[in-house]
Amino acid sequence: MIIVLRSTCSKREEQEVLREIRRLGYKPHIMRGVARTVIGAIGDERKQGSLEPLGILPQVESVTPVQKRYKLVSREAHPADSTVTANKTIIGGRKFQVMAGPCSVESEKQLMKAAYAVKEAGATILRGGAFKPRTSPYEFQGLGLKGLKLLSKARRETGLGVITELLSEQHADMVAEHADILQIGARNSQNFQLLIAAARTGKPVLLKRGLSMRIDEWLLAGEYVLSNGNAGLMFCERGIRTFETAMRNTLDLAAIPVIKRESHCPVVIDPSQGAGRADLVKALSKGAVAMGADALLIEVHPDPAGAWSDSAQQLSLEGFKELMQEIRPFILAAGRE
Repeated sequence: MIIVLRSTCSKREEQEVLREIRRLGYKPHIMRGVARTVIGAIGDERKQGSLEPLGILPQVESVTPVQKRYKLVSREAHPADSTVTANKTIIGGRKFQVMAGPCSVESEKQLMKAAYAVKEAGATILRGGAFKPRTSPYEFQGLGLKGLKLLSKARRETGLGVITELLSEQHADMVAEHADILQIGARNSQNFQLLIAAARTGKPVLLKRGLSMRIDEWLLAGEYVLSNGNAGLMFCERGIRTFETAMRNTLDLAAIPVIKRESHCPVVIDPSQGAGRADLVKALSKGAVAMGADALLIEVHPDPAGAWSDSAQQLSLEGFKELMQEIRPFILAAGRE
């Protein structure tokens, strides 16, 4: 069940509600928003009874029963769209956001050139991989801490927020120190201990969909983030594995309205990973905007042919500039800024 506390609720009144929830056999999970505190009470309502009588307490604004397995990410728990703020950038609001940058951080020169170019074109978040999950152990694995420090430098110089991937629980605090958003990649989308570690840093979490992940599994993975006290969850569709060989992955744009119907969390689309082909990125980006996505996550490199990873799917700086111009009419038509 979902208990929403009034904005005037004191710490003492909050503790009173928590004690009552525990007394009735439920496990409370607190999510603190800007204007409201929401408590998710996890338990079996059929066995433990309803918490609806809590609604009579003056500090309680509402009590909502939730029957879905993914309770905190569901629309039942939070009917209004949520927003996530990273480095003063609001994702999920009226303004459509674009996150862009190289697949991997390779050098200071490469990163800074990309960062200034994507900012000039209109991006508000810089992407870049410091730790890279590669299929082969002989492929470039990222610069690690050196890459994180370069991302921090790019943030200081450009003002862009930073999103980068977290691969290991032991790196959670280190990555969080340098990033504004922690990305959980497709291969780790059901690494539940990693999700918990990411959530507990307090930084927003972008959760990519697994290669063969059903939407209900994706939503339940997101539940690990919210149930560990982190309200900054975003879902990212990045293509799934199908029988098709014309593309590296199959970008499931239908997932956008499905997630929007089931969950209040922002939805981000990665058209670069989505097809694995740079020549399809513009068309897929337009489709994502039209389908109701809140943001794009795009790979951009000063020299795609010479990139150390995923060269085939990265846009050139000029190609990214063209994309930003071409998606503008779609953004406006979708009622966004």
